Amino acid sequence: MTATARRDRSLWVQCACTALVALGAAYASYRHGREFALRFGADETTAAIWPLIVDGLLTTATVELWKTGRGGGRWKAWLAFAFGIVLSLCANVAAAPELSVFAVAVAACPPLALLLAVELLNHALRRNRAETTNETDTDTAETGETGVETAPVVRLAAVPNEARPATEPTAEQRMWAYFVTERAKGRAPTGAELDRLAGTNNYGRKVLRRWRQTGSMS
Repeated sequence: MTATARRDRSLWVQCACTALVALGAAYASYRHGREFALRFGADETTAAIWPLIVDGLLTTATVELWKTGRGGGRWKAWLAFAFGIVLSLCANVAAAPELSVFAVAVAACPPLALLLAVELLNHALRRNRAETTNETDTDTAETGETGVETAPVVRLAAVPNEARPATEPTAEQRMWAYFVTERAKGRAPTGAELDRLAGTNNYGRKVLRRWRQTGSMS
């Protein structure tokens, strides 16, 4: 099994476990939230709706936290999530039959477990995106191409030095000058770019591999 397959499997396991924690927390929070609302002045209808408002806020904030963006609005999602967790925590703790350490621990477990599960999954998603991006960049740098070339390889015929004007550089020399210039700019040209520059076909990838091995044109 490849590293990517193992990473994808572990991510799916984390998603499934987070979903189970969320379902359990939603069930416990609804019962305790309804009792909490009834105890502190809400009527039957409002008490039945109140836990749904809290859970809906938590769901919306969770989805926003799982998005790939890291803009300035991310703190709003964390604020909404923290506010929902605090409300759920208050309702669950207030529903404890007695104010003992173990009773409060049991009552406070669902919202705290949901908070930790969401944060762990959010961290795993960010790590997975970063590793996937790094693998893509590495593959592109190694091949020097983003597509698959199916044209036959054309080998350049050797031309005697006497028949070539002294001022006319060879195809590989033009490629090397362009390669050095682009590397100085902080980017690595691809084989297709070198072929377009020199008017060759599939020769750019060959010289790129040789240059990477030798570190120079020779």
